[in-house]
Amino acid sequence: MDFDAFERASHKVFEGIPQRYREGVAGLVVRRDPVPHPRFSGIYTLGECVTEAYPSDWSGPETVRSMVLLHWGSFRSLARADSTFDWREQIWETLTHELRHHLESLADRDDLHGVDYAMEQTFLRDEGQEFAPDYYRHGDRIGPGVYAVEDEVYIEQQWTASALAAARDLRFSWADRTYRVAAPAELGDVHFVVVAEGVPAPPFLELVLVRRPASWRERIRRALRPSAVRVLESEAVAEPGKPSN
Repeated sequence: MDFDAFERASHKVFEGIPQRYREGVAGLVVRRDPVPHPRFSGIYTLGECVTEAYPSDWSGPETVRSMVLLHWGSFRSLARADSTFDWREQIWETLTHELRHHLESLADRDDLHGVDYAMEQTFLRDEGQEFAPDYYRHGDRIGPGVYAVEDEVYIEQQWTASALAAARDLRFSWADRTYRVAAPAELGDVHFVVVAEGVPAPPFLELVLVRRPASWRERIRRALRPSAVRVLESEAVAEPGKPSN
């Protein structure tokens, strides 16, 4: 997709999002140049939400304004490396992710502040306490289904229990290389597969296997009752190359 088509498609998606989710957003800016990720080689920043509070005698959501940025060059770099890259789907995913960061700023609540919230949930998980299973999604979205929380990267994949049971291994890509790990025996609702070896750190990689909801009712149930979600965790060693057939 060339720059002009990308810019048109991005504005069309942006303007199609209900106004209440864009309240306080000054607009959308599409830039040409790619933005390499500051820490991870071969990874690009797709979008940003630049937020600032306007001077006022008091502070609150009404004083917060944001500008959403999309980086066409970053999308193009990813598309060149992945023949299955879906431009329009990734425009939608990136825009909604950045708008969520804006809405968190409007909420004026520290516990909803992106990476800080994700780091807090990481601590709870490490301590064996109850945590939000989707906490990693509050981090920086650095690719399709890929999220960064400081030096930890989460690669999300959706599976059904039957498909996972039939799989011998799982394939994932990172920094222009393909890896595989052995498939775990169980899926649960969310299964964190910690890649213990095989990929140089940092970052520290985890695959997040999410069971595909069977219906919209199940999706709502998970959102409203995260404590009812069955969360599993295992470790795996990554090997280079494609999975065996």
